[in-house]
Amino acid sequence: MNDLYQFHEHPGFENPPVIVGLDGWIDAGLGAANAIATLLSTVETTTIASFDSDALLDHRARRPTMHLLDGVVEDLRWPATELRAARDTVGNGFLMLVGAEPDHQWHAFTAAVVDLFLELGVSLVAGFGAYPAPAPHTRPAMLSCTASTPELAQAIGFVRGTLDVPAGVQAAIEQRSHAHGIRSLGIWAQVPHYVAGMPYPKASMALIEGFNALSGLQLDFGTLAQEAEEAQARIDTLIAGNDEHAAMVRSLEQQLDESSPAGPLPSGDDIAAEFERFLRDQPPGGTA
Repeated sequence: MNDLYQFHEHPGFENPPVIVGLDGWIDAGLGAANAIATLLSTVETTTIASFDSDALLDHRARRPTMHLLDGVVEDLRWPATELRAARDTVGNGFLMLVGAEPDHQWHAFTAAVVDLFLELGVSLVAGFGAYPAPAPHTRPAMLSCTASTPELAQAIGFVRGTLDVPAGVQAAIEQRSHAHGIRSLGIWAQVPHYVAGMPYPKASMALIEGFNALSGLQLDFGTLAQEAEEAQARIDTLIAGNDEHAAMVRSLEQQLDESSPAGPLPSGDDIAAEFERFLRDQPPGGTA
């Protein structure tokens, strides 16, 4: 056992995959956050382990929520980080590491998480994320990955060239998982850079779909398809009212259509430029 978490019960799954979806870091269009929220709303989960929020979180940055009723404090809900177990639509077991990304003790937290993965026989670790990219909203959201092996990278696709960007704790979990023999990767949805600051359900759908393909699970999309249609209609209306934006979208469409049938992944330089621009627009402390 480990002082950083309390273990509640073993799920009894055989070689389950795990989704890592911790909030607090880069998540364009809330692609990862809304994918995780959708999954939590469509499956019944059991908490397997809960982490020590006093040791890991800065409560002045992540304050508890006070529930008041007629001036009386009824409840105080604290931010939490948990490992949960669930089953897909046909009964296959999987795990989800969800909640707040730690503010402290990343090395110790990562070691504790991977020790849990090893104890539970985890077969695949997949982190969810979304980043701004020069991509049109009129096409399906594309995925790229950060992988532990070239074979896993080829399974989804990857950004060409060399790219240096800040990392979240999910990257540390993926790297340590790989070092201990667990297949690991980050699944990243591309969000059109011009709508990266608003919810983009297409990205959330793409993340779930990508994980289904990799893991063999059958996870539900909830209401994301309807939300994606409504979001596209709103974006179409906004774009139609601005000739410059409409021309930009047509240019992005042309670049995509003239490339390979699967579509290109933007270069490292293109992604770095959009990534840095997106980070500059974020409030201090990340995108929690």
